[in-house]
Amino acid sequence: MDQLKKIRLAANGFYNLGLERAKIRDLTGAAEALKKCLMLNKYHIDARNLLGLIYYEMGEVSDALVQWVISMNFKEQDNRADYYLDQIQRKPERLDAVSQNVKRYNQALAQAQAGDDDLAVLQLTKVVEVNPNFIKAHLLLAVLYMSRGTYAKAGKSLLKVLKIDKNNPKASWYMSIVKAKTGRADVERRKLKNAFSHKKMQDDDVIIPPSYKENTGWQSILNIVAGLALGAMVIFFLVMPTKIKALNNEHNQEILKYEEKLNQRNEEIDSLNGQMEQANSDKETAEQKLDEALNSNDSQVNQYAVLVKMLQAYRNDDLTGAVTLYPGFNPSIFTDETVLQIANGIKQDIETNGYQTLEDLAYTMWSAGRMDEALNYYNTCLTIRPQNPKVIFSMGMIYRSKQDYAKAVELFTQVSTQYGDSEYAEKSRNQLTELAPYVQSASQQQAEPAAEETQPEEGEAEAREADGGQGEELQQ
Repeated sequence: MDQLKKIRLAANGFYNLGLERAKIRDLTGAAEALKKCLMLNKYHIDARNLLGLIYYEMGEVSDALVQWVISMNFKEQDNRADYYLDQIQRKPERLDAVSQNVKRYNQALAQAQAGDDDLAVLQLTKVVEVNPNFIKAHLLLAVLYMSRGTYAKAGKSLLKVLKIDKNNPKASWYMSIVKAKTGRADVERRKLKNAFSHKKMQDDDVIIPPSYKENTGWQSILNIVAGLALGAMVIFFLVMPTKIKALNNEHNQEILKYEEKLNQRNEEIDSLNGQMEQANSDKETAEQKLDEALNSNDSQVNQYAVLVKMLQAYRNDDLTGAVTLYPGFNPSIFTDETVLQIANGIKQDIETNGYQTLEDLAYTMWSAGRMDEALNYYNTCLTIRPQNPKVIFSMGMIYRSKQDYAKAVELFTQVSTQYGDSEYAEKSRNQLTELAPYVQSASQQQAEPAAEETQPEEGEAEAREADGGQGEELQQ
């Protein structure tokens, strides 16, 4: 058997193991097995799709989207991931709710770190109501309950986690602390002890004597009376003193045992307190990293949602739709190499082939009077190609129409000084001359009526005529 076949067989074995663990709701164990499968064979589509489903079941929607996006990149046709992504796309309110829920969770985390446990508990209660399968929220809520000494409530939160993922290591650890604090561990041990101590006697437990002798009725009565008398004498003279002494010794031993238990229990409490402090520290570190991952330049959930929408636009040959989403696209937050390659490929294609479409969209928004959207698209154009006097001039005209004369003057000045050879330099100087009365003083700017709003036909339309009406890009 060649090495590749051995690797495939091993990967399939881990996939089957993950599938079996998923069936019994051992989600953590299933995820570990599937990760091992993908380490051996990253093209295992079934394993990757199942891992996404497990993440989704645990409330980790962003991680689920990662796996399905990668899966679609490896196999575009006849892929179950396409159905999952389509279902999410059909319910944009679901993604919005998830995003808002993650933000609410992060707020609760910040409140907990600031010592405001009451507000954190209220926030987390809302979070688990919206997403009952959000395991991290349940765990944080349990930790807060434990820190407040309300172990019964902590146990309920942990029980919900274990119903979702029965072998979750953190939940199991916290549950052992809760049981120790509430006495449930002792109760369970006593139940186990009683179950064995009250075991019914079986036939194999009976010792059958080798022989016996039958007696008459009177003989039996006499034997019983004699036995009772003899037994009473033995008890009085022999057994009682020994019994009293044994009871005293037993009493002393019990006192010593209770003292040892008390000392041991105090040591356990100190140890548990130390573990709790360490757990809280680990939790704060992990949650801080999670907060940074989710909230740096918008959340990962939103960015994955944008990526999914852009991929579907490309599949439908809708370049305009993809370009429309580009201003809110930030591939830099992706950490997975495969996803990052996909995102950078889209970014490069839009910057190369979609730039003119982006500029046209800005002009369309400007023509429709949607100034802010037009500025957003023009700013994106400058991000791609910063040396574009045409775009800068157009933005100046928009700011003039918005009566933001200071910003307009800044942009016209930039064009006239930095792009003196451009056809837009002379236009910019004319605009500066017209705007001079409005920028001499702030009071005059507020008091005098605004100049007539300049529509795209006075600025951008002229630029298009200079380009021959073809909408050609300016040469850098």
